[in-house]
Amino acid sequence: MSAKIPRNFRLLEELEKGEKGLGAEACSYGLTDGDDITMSEWNGTILGPPHSAHENRIYSLKLHCGLQYPDVPPTVQFLSKINLPCVSPVDGKVDNSRLSCLAQWKRDYNMETVLLELRREMATGANRKLPQPPEGSTY
Repeated sequence: MSAKIPRNFRLLEELEKGEKGLGAEACSYGLTDGDDITMSEWNGTILGPPHSAHENRIYSLKLHCGLQYPDVPPTVQFLSKINLPCVSPVDGKVDNSRLSCLAQWKRDYNMETVLLELRREMATGANRKLPQPPEGSTY
């Protein structure tokens, strides 16, 4: 059985990866406030996938990593308006039960996993052509 990495070490790892741009090119993430010693509030960005209604768009999100993270998934909310089945049209919150990586959360997953899964969701056949709110719209 492997050792369980403490929450803060895990978040510091993710912060370093996000700040140095070592993750996927289509997504970025970092702390909302560098002075947040709990490392709970994060910003995320997703570049819309090519050949979709999301192409050339930049989506802003906020993520909250509670005290149980990474055993419990972060809460995710779009700040940029988006039309996706897993996102509430009212407030931009991602419904955990409608995004597979959140519904079947594993401790090995991280914020990048979530952002990439959302980007993949944008590119699926059913969602690729969904009409989108005007660019720059926010909740």
